[in-house]
Amino acid sequence: MAEDRFPGWHGTTIIGVRRGGMVVVAGDGQVSLGQTVIKGSARKVRRLAPGGHEVVCGFAGSTADAFTLLERLEKKLEAAPGQLARACVELAKDWRMDKYLRNLEAMLIVTDGRDLFVITGAGDVLEPEHDVAAIGSGGNFALAAARGLMETDWDAETIARKAMAIAADICVYTNGNLTVERIAK
Repeated sequence: MAEDRFPGWHGTTIIGVRRGGMVVVAGDGQVSLGQTVIKGSARKVRRLAPGGHEVVCGFAGSTADAFTLLERLEKKLEAAPGQLARACVELAKDWRMDKYLRNLEAMLIVTDGRDLFVITGAGDVLEPEHDVAAIGSGGNFALAAARGLMETDWDAETIARKAMAIAADICVYTNGNLTVERIAK
């Protein structure tokens, strides 16, 4: 990831939670360089609407690389409207095989309200087993918190927000300035 070429760069926690016909993707706003917060209000969760089919995406890693991947995902979704899994697999194949794309340093969480996937540069398209996915510097903290909170009766948004608050309390590269997008199918 970016830490290999730019030691000291950290930032981003993204979580996706699916529950009760709703998927919520939440991301914090922090970007850090070493011990310094460079920006506290970055927007790393976006809504796409290729061909009229809404998709919510959250990204961790290089912003320019993530935007390149989001543009490619939009094209894949336009070619296969309403087929998020197919578009994600096609993106992952391109990302893994293309000499230029292979060097992109980002991870994505994507959902259409029905499916929820994590896409990596290693060619992975992963669907979470427990209806929770998380990526980024504080991803493991948010994932653990959300998995525990899935034992409650709370809705997807409440779980995502509380998990992100727990991650922000533990991970110095995560803040509480959230962008939250909801999508249902």
